[in-house]
Amino acid sequence: MKKNLVFFVLIMVFLSVSLSAFAVEDLNSASTFQTMERTESIVFGQTRTGGLIARLSELEVALFGRELPGSIAARQSALLNFLEKGNIGQPSMLFKLGVAEWALSQESDSYGPAEERIAFLEKSLEGETMENKPLAMRLERLLSLLLTDDITWEDVEIPVDTVMKSTLLENLAPATAKAGDPVKMYLTEDLTLGTYLLAPKGSRILGHVDKVTKPKSFGRPSEIAISFDSLVPLGPELIPLSMGEASEKATKAEKAQMAAVGTSFIGAILLGPVGLAGGLLIRGDARDIPEGTTFFVQTSEIVRVSGYPVPAGLQGMLSHSAVTEDSGDLLREVSTE
Repeated sequence: MKKNLVFFVLIMVFLSVSLSAFAVEDLNSASTFQTMERTESIVFGQTRTGGLIARLSELEVALFGRELPGSIAARQSALLNFLEKGNIGQPSMLFKLGVAEWALSQESDSYGPAEERIAFLEKSLEGETMENKPLAMRLERLLSLLLTDDITWEDVEIPVDTVMKSTLLENLAPATAKAGDPVKMYLTEDLTLGTYLLAPKGSRILGHVDKVTKPKSFGRPSEIAISFDSLVPLGPELIPLSMGEASEKATKAEKAQMAAVGTSFIGAILLGPVGLAGGLLIRGDARDIPEGTTFFVQTSEIVRVSGYPVPAGLQGMLSHSAVTEDSGDLLREVSTE
């Protein structure tokens, strides 16, 4: 109990610093209502109705059990900073939540809202939820049950052309897909660098439909061009993704699996101006691309991200990662096909 109280005091200190630091900033030019909707989506999974002040108060009470002082802009900035960014001494709430999920089940529910993810962890551990308690305190309590050490984060560098495997979260139908539609995918294995956990299995991979060509006469097939945008890791830094030679080689290594789901990858790579692929061109008949279809993607640039240094006693829980410090071995392996 004393440890939970100390954690909560640290949270409130963090928020006080954030309120002071962001008192004169403008939320990166985002509108106040857009910021509110973004924050509500992270916590509740959907936006609320009603006045802005009442909605802000609901968020603060849900997270901390009390309203924060200061202007609307400063309070919103402090909330987003707490949820997504953190600081050197205190990882963000989403970072901690991802680590907690990984510690329990070696997989993250990154598409779910924070309140549902915390409730699921509570039910899994103790069979019931603490619905009347603040979410931040509930998460700190869960972490004290799951881990013996405090969660820390450190900067690590991911090399360019690092390959990882993604899985389609929902069906993609050529008959109904439109340019600009989001394509939801998730990471199939932990993304690690040495003993650092960067993104657990289940982390979000964001993409979109670039263009759709419907089936035409004379047997010309339908086409869907998918652009891979980024991976959402534990830390706040998005990891830009693309398709290129490395991911193409990995895809060929699993061509039997791709054929099993009825997808043809003829002319799959859409080359960009610097020789890297922006996405994937899928040709075939009008059948859906089913949920569960896998794609290999790669980092499009060197990226510094915040990683969780996994304690020695937990390192055995890391899944076989698609990316490690010797990721060149994977590329050499698939290039021998």
